[in-house]
Amino acid sequence: MLKKCEICKKGALTGKTIARKGQYKAKGGTGSKIARWTMRKFFPNLQKMRILVNGHPKRVYLCAKCIKKGDFKKA
Repeated sequence: MLKKCEICKKGALTGKTIARKGQYKAKGGTGSKIARWTMRKFFPNLQKMRILVNGHPKRVYLCAKCIKKGDFKKA
């Protein structure tokens, strides 16, 4: 089972964590430089719930935004 929201299909996004070195110009240095970066994932706030899908109860993942909207029927 993929970890995606059943309603809005929201899933994981990829991005970078950037490690900087050097003293900032505001603190009297020559400026910060990017030393290295690594890939990371940004995960949505998914919750497991039992909802009705096509009239049958099913255990699915829903994001917190869709739970707040209430665009589903609880099983």
